[in-house]
Amino acid sequence: MDFLQASKSYYLDRSTYINLRWIAIIGQLITINSVKFLLEFEFPYIYANIIIFLGIISNLYLYYLDNNPQISNRSSFNYLLIDILQLSILLYLTGGVLNPFSIFLIIPSIFSSSNLSIKTNLTLITITLIIIIFLTFFSYELPYPMNEKLNIDEYYYFSIPLSLIVALIFLNYFAITFGKESRLRKEALDKIQEVIAKEHELVSLGGQAAAAAHSLGTPLSTIKIISQELFDEFKNDKKLNKDLDLLVSQVERCNQILRKLTLNPIYEDEFIDKDLSLFEYVNEIIKSFEEISTKKFIINIEQNSNSFPIRKSIELVYGFRNFIGNANKFAKSKIFITIKSDSQFSEIIIEDDGKGYPKDIINKIGEPYLKVSESSDKNKRGLGLGIFIGKTLLEKNNAQLVCRNSQTRGGAEVKIFWKNTDLKLL
Repeated sequence: MDFLQASKSYYLDRSTYINLRWIAIIGQLITINSVKFLLEFEFPYIYANIIIFLGIISNLYLYYLDNNPQISNRSSFNYLLIDILQLSILLYLTGGVLNPFSIFLIIPSIFSSSNLSIKTNLTLITITLIIIIFLTFFSYELPYPMNEKLNIDEYYYFSIPLSLIVALIFLNYFAITFGKESRLRKEALDKIQEVIAKEHELVSLGGQAAAAAHSLGTPLSTIKIISQELFDEFKNDKKLNKDLDLLVSQVERCNQILRKLTLNPIYEDEFIDKDLSLFEYVNEIIKSFEEISTKKFIINIEQNSNSFPIRKSIELVYGFRNFIGNANKFAKSKIFITIKSDSQFSEIIIEDDGKGYPKDIINKIGEPYLKVSESSDKNKRGLGLGIFIGKTLLEKNNAQLVCRNSQTRGGAEVKIFWKNTDLKLL
């Protein structure tokens, strides 16, 4: 049932939707009046203009009274339903499915399929389907001038609604698929922004903690010294000595807490702020994994003619960590990291001796929310969000990536490379 549930990401952009509606209304006014006065077709002209006027009222309401920049899934359904019904009545008054503009009847449902929930899509598609069938058998005939009527072969007549139904189904299917992928990518990108924001927050908190620890260190040391002096002066007062002993122990406990606070933040501050070469950059990240991993990291420098410094980037750090962490997760015992740099290009190749990427996703590496159907390993049946985040962050910093299975190591391989001119600008 989750498939039919509405999501917070299901909405229509109010400004875009209003503008599209104005375009449709202006087109309807021009068409109706051109057919009446230029082509001299006879049809319920007054009723048709009343229906268009009601569409104008609806859009004015949306423009002036509904000020939310995003129209909710439920409200979007109501407005799109109004659009479908308005156009259906116009078609009913002007020839039904034989009207060349009957193709526009499927547009609201397609618009819905790209932006709204599956339940909303299916409802609008069903309503549109019923209306197409209704207009096939019931409508005002649209005569030619001079009271001539259009005679159409029966087979051709019924082929028109059939083609509309086929177009309705297939176009909505593609729109639903595209909309789903777009929403997944948006959610993944939102997750990236959240991760980056948290990293910046942690770095900031780390700096604040280090500064606080440094500032508090001196007064705590003073308290400890004075407490010791008081202990020596009143050593015969057992009750006071007990309190002083407690005071000294608590001061020491505070010092231990402050030392823990300063340990990681100082290291992270230096890592973020210092300019390093590409080798030093990767080596710093590998060190953090070596402390917790039982696997062996093998670094190979094939060329290092250009060891120029690279400005620190949170995105770059997270990108490297994601792929190195992924290799560490799936490697049997070894992770191979090769660094190449010449006068034009710099490159990092990360390989492991694991099982490699499953065959069913090898061509989709880097897409968000990948599911591995054939794997019995629970770790591999994830959403693939880590790879997508790592790829996106590195590409944001001018990198190009190739993900494949290694021909020499047997496991997965990630090749990351830049033009040196791009890397220096980071």
